[in-house]
Amino acid sequence: MSRPPQAFDQQVPPLSCFPYGVGHAQEGICLQVQMGHYRILLDCGLSNLTPLVSQAQPPVDMVFCSHAHADHARGLLALHQAFRDLPIYASEVTAQLLPLNWPKEPSSETSFCQPLKWRSPLEIDENLTVELFRAGHLPGASAILLSYQTPQRTYKLLYTGDFSLSNLQLVEGLSVEALRGLSPDILIIEGSYGTGRHPHRRQQEKHLMQRIYEALSVGQSVLLPVPTLGLGQEILKLLRSHHQFTGRDLDIWVDGNVAKACDIYLELLAEFPPSVQNFAKHQSLFWDERICPRLRRLTPQQRGTLGQTPCIVLTDNLVHLHDEGFLMLGSWLILMPEHEGLRPDSPEILALNQLPLIHLDTYLLAEHSDGRNTTQLIHNLRPQHIIFVHGSPMDLADLTNLEELRNRYQLHSPAAETLVELPIGDRFIQPDTPSPTVYEGEVNEFESKIQIALPGEITQEPRWRQFADTGLVEARWQGDELVLRGVTQRELLAQSSQNRPITDVDCCLTCRHYRGQRCWNSQSPLYGFKVTPEGYCPVFEPEKSNLDF
Repeated sequence: MSRPPQAFDQQVPPLSCFPYGVGHAQEGICLQVQMGHYRILLDCGLSNLTPLVSQAQPPVDMVFCSHAHADHARGLLALHQAFRDLPIYASEVTAQLLPLNWPKEPSSETSFCQPLKWRSPLEIDENLTVELFRAGHLPGASAILLSYQTPQRTYKLLYTGDFSLSNLQLVEGLSVEALRGLSPDILIIEGSYGTGRHPHRRQQEKHLMQRIYEALSVGQSVLLPVPTLGLGQEILKLLRSHHQFTGRDLDIWVDGNVAKACDIYLELLAEFPPSVQNFAKHQSLFWDERICPRLRRLTPQQRGTLGQTPCIVLTDNLVHLHDEGFLMLGSWLILMPEHEGLRPDSPEILALNQLPLIHLDTYLLAEHSDGRNTTQLIHNLRPQHIIFVHGSPMDLADLTNLEELRNRYQLHSPAAETLVELPIGDRFIQPDTPSPTVYEGEVNEFESKIQIALPGEITQEPRWRQFADTGLVEARWQGDELVLRGVTQRELLAQSSQNRPITDVDCCLTCRHYRGQRCWNSQSPLYGFKVTPEGYCPVFEPEKSNLDF
């Protein structure tokens, strides 16, 4: 059922949600919630605000921002400029971090957010109360509890924003204990990682530090493209405190707006966990040229010299580093966050293609809760309705199809501009179970192989893109059933790293144009495509170096 949010009327229950953006791909998060006669906007991560600013009057009564990441906040400035009197609220820390989304704007224009304190219920308007809880994920990130009181009962809605139950380097995880007993009627929760499970956070950090250590040990410099906020500062704290780097004669350079975010972090030390505050008493959290490893801002003076000796660089503008000539010396390992993916047509990767010695790899340093922790939080809150947002349609579909959730809660995973009505009752209404889609095909046997043919309709399933990402599958028996599984890009990259050592075979693995599991020879018919390491084409050129680049 799709209709504009202005169409709410007396027949609509007191709780409804109209999403302008649900966080599929790059669309951002922007959710309008109706609680009685109040219209409330949760986050505004839209790039195009036309649906919100097309009328002379504000589309909502108030706005709450969960945290300062662009996909939740980038539209707030334009919304404020269109409706100067529209109140916009966030935690005190988020209010200080938000201007990083508009670095070229004067501070007088970006200081529009009204700060709220933690765990302090505030009657924001008649019969409407708001309370913020620390959500983990990022300093200042908040889970927002809205309570609307009527003569019959009090309705509660909890919006998690982006959250993590695990403790990170610079922020403590969301406390389930603090939320237990809230019993919200509605839970709007992110599902960034679907039902996937991740290793413990400390294991993830250990693997990343080991990968960086190994690269430096063989003479490579390491480049880490990161967002302006969050992940970069987490990695810097790790590098400054991890035993493999403490006291090491090493330069760590920070480029772009990542450095500006570090400056604001230093003003927020009182908001960090006690362990971080203790660390900062003995040495600077970020800028320090006295204690190794040295942590410095990247300046134009390093152009043409960076990479002469192994170093580490963090940036939020990879193209700038390439275009300005910072990466022309030495060999480089570029580590990309696993969930960002490696697209051959992206400007960043096309720029890297011009570098002579380059190796791409990925790492996992999760900033959100995995499927196990997401369901744990849900079972502790026990809401009537759950709305899943922020994730690929495939991952969100996995969550809404979990039997342990479908049997207990009313689940929703709406597309943008689809009204979700949220009736509250005294008894549970069992949602309809979706019928599984079955695809019929045929099997053809040949002397040396077997061909399985499936109908083309299977490609319309959102999961197909991930399944067929590399064009390779793995088959195994499970009882009497043959199970097919797509081989992921991460697995192939890991295999390439293991199998890459010296070989005399003329194949893609030993071709000088094979990087990041793709062919980069413009003369090859495989140019830009993912290729298998054992592949071969007529324009093969052997590597000029036996190093793994």
